[in-house]
Amino acid sequence: GHMAILRELLETQLLAVLGTHHEGEPYTSLVGFAASPDLKLLYFATGRATRKRANLAADARASMLIDNRRNHPADFSDAAAATAVGTVEEVEGPARAEFERVFLAKHPQLTDFVAAPSCAAMRLRVATYLVVTHFQHVIELHVET
Repeated sequence: GHMAILRELLETQLLAVLGTHHEGEPYTSLVGFAASPDLKLLYFATGRATRKRANLAADARASMLIDNRRNHPADFSDAAAATAVGTVEEVEGPARAEFERVFLAKHPQLTDFVAAPSCAAMRLRVATYLVVTHFQHVIELHVET
């Protein structure tokens, strides 16, 4: 089902496109991400001085697109994509250990980056996933309780 497609996307893909905005101007960035086991949180790391972090500090609303395209014509029929919509907050205190466990299990090459004081650990608290298959078939999944 669609939850299985969603879980596979979140587990197999390494990068997501993060959508933020600054005073109504849209802005997108590629970020390494990892999902919490219940799929309610999407973790990513960013430098404290980045535009995306400044945007999120001003307005926490964000989206994240995860897809499995291969840049091939067959993608129009075969590729799946999920958009997560929610709010982003910095991960602080005891939750930071869980962030590191989940995020670094998927991105061990980013261990030094995550350990640096200049790195902010972030989480997107997902309200809704929109799962798109066959280029136009859209299913909406609500995950927040």
